[in-house]
Amino acid sequence: MKLTRKEFEETVIRALESLDPSLKKRMENIDVVVEDHASVDLLSEMDLRSPSELLGLYQGVPIDRRGFYYGNVLPDKITLFQRPIESICRTKQEIEEKVREVVVHEVGHYFGLDEERLEELEEE
Repeated sequence: MKLTRKEFEETVIRALESLDPSLKKRMENIDVVVEDHASVDLLSEMDLRSPSELLGLYQGVPIDRRGFYYGNVLPDKITLFQRPIESICRTKQEIEEKVREVVVHEVGHYFGLDEERLEELEEE
């Protein structure tokens, strides 16, 4: 299943809008972007072989690690990789569910949760 970039971006916006209001209120200085897939350099840096292995990525300083010195910095960034997400989904509904899952996962990183804790929460 494939969506146009606009349809995919609208799906991402809906996923962000569906987040708990208390979380959304605390999110600042962060951009959310969509790319087709991760670059070869990024995959190499993360020790991944295939672009399909990376659905999303958080880059920045997690909110729980920001101190008084945090300021005048570029926004943190959450990137969703459209093609890998689409490649594992067969329907538009599956894409919507996977996008929401990836958004929640990457927002978790923004709030300072590591992979282990996120996996625990996802299993609950």
